[in-house]
Amino acid sequence: MSGHSSYQPQNRLLRWFEARLPVGWLIHSSFVAYPTPRNLNYWWTFGGILSFMLTVQIVTGVVLTMHFTPTATQAFDSVEHIMRDVNYGWLLRYLHANGGSMFFLAVYIHMFRGLYYGSYKEPREVLWILGVIIFFLMMASAFMGYVLPWGQMSFWAATVITNLFSAIPIFGKGITEWLWGGYAVDNPTLQRFFSLHYLLPFMIAGVVVLHVWALHVVGQNNPTGIDVKSDKDTVPFTPYATAKDGFALVCFLILLAWFVFYIPNYLSHPDNYIPANPLQTPPHIVPEWYFLPYYAILRAIPSKLIGVIALFASIAVLAFLPWLDTSKVRSARYRPLFRQFFWIFVICCIGLGYLGSKQPEGLYVIAARILTAYYFLYFLVILPVLGLIERPKAVPASISEAVLPKGGAPVAAGAAAPDRNG
Repeated sequence: MSGHSSYQPQNRLLRWFEARLPVGWLIHSSFVAYPTPRNLNYWWTFGGILSFMLTVQIVTGVVLTMHFTPTATQAFDSVEHIMRDVNYGWLLRYLHANGGSMFFLAVYIHMFRGLYYGSYKEPREVLWILGVIIFFLMMASAFMGYVLPWGQMSFWAATVITNLFSAIPIFGKGITEWLWGGYAVDNPTLQRFFSLHYLLPFMIAGVVVLHVWALHVVGQNNPTGIDVKSDKDTVPFTPYATAKDGFALVCFLILLAWFVFYIPNYLSHPDNYIPANPLQTPPHIVPEWYFLPYYAILRAIPSKLIGVIALFASIAVLAFLPWLDTSKVRSARYRPLFRQFFWIFVICCIGLGYLGSKQPEGLYVIAARILTAYYFLYFLVILPVLGLIERPKAVPASISEAVLPKGGAPVAAGAAAPDRNG
């Protein structure tokens, strides 16, 4: 669905090159003339934000790699060397660490937007599955990056999480020892994680290219959930979408800058400024904030094996969402009953994140079990049943009908739809 591009270079050399490798035409048709639904709101700007943040993570990560020493005896000191002795090393490290958190914040907003507006439904199933693969690779890369500073929390988080694989019958012990590179978390573990942490962002970038390609084949979803039916339903990507994306990116970068320059360690754990000590276990081992909901699910289940299965199932279930949601209506704007259950689900995820930061005892465990049950019931029971019993509101015949009043003047970009749209 790339736009009809009229791109024609004026320079003779560029025309010669374009005739042999039409890169300019591809960029122009995909990011300038590309037809964009005219009713996209600011929730659709996070795709561009994520692309930018991935670039930031790769660039800062490559430079940090030049100064990092991936050995158990020198990793902690090399991080301190980066912070104190490398020119702007403190900035690079804080950008990389806080950029990872902002990356996850943006991806969670991006995913919840997709859940709310039904962006996973036909014909966007492959697009959604590629997004789930990106999310899984992000989690793997972030976990391995968290281990690299080789502080107390890094070391013990690696010990706890890698030990989970030992619960897998038959193969668990072998997998765990392969991850460790021996019989305990030590120097070979750090070197394995360093190699994978360096490699995975480039794999993510490759899947992102497929993700964008799939998006351009099937077209963007929109707040009404209606497919584009005529030229009246679209506007060119540039300047309309790029202006909105640019403004949202600037606002997001202001938030990132606030963390980097004013509270750079707010999202990290103070124990990670203590060198790793295999003989001293921290009183409370917690992962980074973006892992906390899944950590709560893991700890809510008494059985180690079932907890591990639930942990991976909580991510894998997202890939089956296009078939679990049986409703033919995409957007929650026209599904009043679905909206109620959706917002309960959002509260459930936030609650799991809070409980993941607490000690697994007393009421915290009971609450985590209740929210874990709702998490899986939402996907496996509520969505399939809602599609059968819910009576959606009437859906407009086209995007232009939803956003253009009877007088024909367009509604301002990002403005609310008319009352009949819910």
